[in-house]
Amino acid sequence: MTDTRKALVLFSGGQDSTTCLAWALDRFAEVETLAFDYGQRHRIELDCRNTVRAGIARQFPHWAGKLGADHLLDLSLLGQISDTALTSERAIELQANGLPNTFVPGRNLLFLTFAATLAYRRGATVLVGGMCETDFSGYPDCRDNTLKALQVALSLGLDSPMTLDTPLMFIDKAATWRLAESLGGEALVKLIVEDTHTCYLGERGELHDWGHGCGHCPACTLRAKGFAAYGAGSA
Repeated sequence: MTDTRKALVLFSGGQDSTTCLAWALDRFAEVETLAFDYGQRHRIELDCRNTVRAGIARQFPHWAGKLGADHLLDLSLLGQISDTALTSERAIELQANGLPNTFVPGRNLLFLTFAATLAYRRGATVLVGGMCETDFSGYPDCRDNTLKALQVALSLGLDSPMTLDTPLMFIDKAATWRLAESLGGEALVKLIVEDTHTCYLGERGELHDWGHGCGHCPACTLRAKGFAAYGAGSA
C-alpha cells in the first residue's frame, strides 16, 4: 500500500540519491526533491538533476504523478567556512584524525536541518537521504546514531514528527545497484549509469560501465567496485 505521507528527498543528482528518489516514489503518495549548492567541486551533479528527474518521469509514468516540486538552496556559506577537498582544488588524502579531507564538517547536519525547515513549510513529514555507514568514507555525520539523534532533535524543535529515512544505511554499493534494479529494472540502472554524477572531481568525461567520472577518486573507485560486484552477482 502507498504511504499517504509526503516525502522530501535530498537529491544531489548522484547514484545514491537517485536510488533513494526511486525508493521514495515507490512508497510515498507525493515526493519532492531538494539539493544544495555549497560550492562543491563536483557542482556538475546539480546540472544532472533535471535530466534525471525528467528521465524518471518519462520512463516510469506510474511515478510521474507522484513527483512534485524541486528545490535548490544556496548554502555557499558552507563552502566559505570549509577547507576540504570537496570545496577547494586540492589533493584528496587522509588527515591526521583519520578522516579523508573530503569530509565537510557539519554538512549533513545542516542539510537535514534546512531540509526539515523546508519540509515543514511544504507539508512533508519524511526526509529521505542516501547516508550509509556500510560503504562510506568514515564520515561521522553518515552514521545511523547521528541521524537518529538528529531525527529526535528536529521533531522536538519543530514540535512535529519528522521521520528520517535512510534506505541505504546498512547496504553496500553492490546492494545499492541491486536495489535500483529491483525498483526500476534495467531501465533505472541504465539511467543511473548514464545520467547521474558521483565523481568528486566533477569530471564527466568517459562513460565507464558504472557511469561517468575520473575513475580514480574515492567516489569513482567505490562506485566501480560496487558495480563490478553487482554484475558478478547477476551473472
